[in-house]
Amino acid sequence: MQIKFFSKKGLFFLIAFAIIVFIASKINFSTIIGAENQSFTFFQFFGPIAGGFLGPVFGALSVLIAQASEFFLSGKAIEPINLLRLTPMLFGAFYFGKYLQKKSLKDASLLVPLACMALFWLNPVGQQVWFYALYWLIPVFAKLFSKRLIARSFGATFTAHAIGSTIWLYTVPMPAEAWIALIPIVAIERTAFALGISISYVGFNTFLSKVDSAFSTGLHIDKAYVFGKKMFRLNA
Repeated sequence: MQIKFFSKKGLFFLIAFAIIVFIASKINFSTIIGAENQSFTFFQFFGPIAGGFLGPVFGALSVLIAQASEFFLSGKAIEPINLLRLTPMLFGAFYFGKYLQKKSLKDASLLVPLACMALFWLNPVGQQVWFYALYWLIPVFAKLFSKRLIARSFGATFTAHAIGSTIWLYTVPMPAEAWIALIPIVAIERTAFALGISISYVGFNTFLSKVDSAFSTGLHIDKAYVFGKKMFRLNA
């Protein structure tokens, strides 16, 4: 079931999601290496889950609207790099929501990490650290276990990572040594993000299931991941 995005319930979800995004975007998690005064925020821990409740397209659209609202309310400079930084989480939400689609459509999300790998290897610096892009095989292999929440979470966060890293490679000068130094940091950060996405998805499912019992939200609520139920099992 997918909510009508421009219904009253859809707008309510969008407003609530935008408020949470605004708050989470103010809490820094880790500094982005090579970027002055820029950090990953706690938004990374739950951003992709919008795709799980609204589907891939509307989920990505809700992330875009929420991020754009936070962007302008915070008075951030309208610069190409700042605008491009809005895109990784869109693809993360798209990936996370794809498991709701038919198999033929699910495979479409695999084009993103594979395209990023190709673009990375076409860059002179990327060619020196070609093995860095192997991280983006994770979303591909995660599709084999797409009914598992933790697999979807890893796939979503590494899809976002693929987009972000490719943009960074072509817009911010950074030597090969810096990319190599990032490899263990990426592993730690993305594992933390994947766990955060899984936990927040369970939390949102649990809360929304309570709301849905009072009045129908029209959202896709996965009963397998409602706290107190049999969680982390394969869906039928």
